[in-house]
Amino acid sequence: MNNLKHILLVIALVSCTFMHGQRKQDREKIKSLKIAYITEKLDLTSKEAEAFWPVYNSHENKIEELRKKERSQGRNKKVDLALLSEKEAADLLNAQLELEQMKDDEKIGFIQKVSSILSAKKTLLLIEAEEEFKRKLIRQYRKNRGGGRR
Repeated sequence: MNNLKHILLVIALVSCTFMHGQRKQDREKIKSLKIAYITEKLDLTSKEAEAFWPVYNSHENKIEELRKKERSQGRNKKVDLALLSEKEAADLLNAQLELEQMKDDEKIGFIQKVSSILSAKKTLLLIEAEEEFKRKLIRQYRKNRGGGRR
């Protein structure tokens, strides 16, 4: 039965269209698939799940807020470095370093919290499952775009 759930999850992931990843509907679909994937991989007990998911969701929300802040600061926009003064470049660099530090601090705090809820093995499985999900999502995105490597 567990294998059947895993196969269905993979089929759902593979069939997921990711052509317009910025749409809210697509993000919600991906979020649901990610939750199902992590649930399957970690095989959480009901007690673990009850403690884990609020911490996980809070972490995801904080990381998303940091990404929004990053985008709003223009990090993802093309900046003509030749037009920046040294002071502006230093300010931009410091802002980027601050955001990276905030993301790192959030990730470290998250892992510490999760490892107090789950075993070390399940915590490592979580990290691995997130990376696997991300790779599968990227492969699917490339496939849907009609190219890319496998």
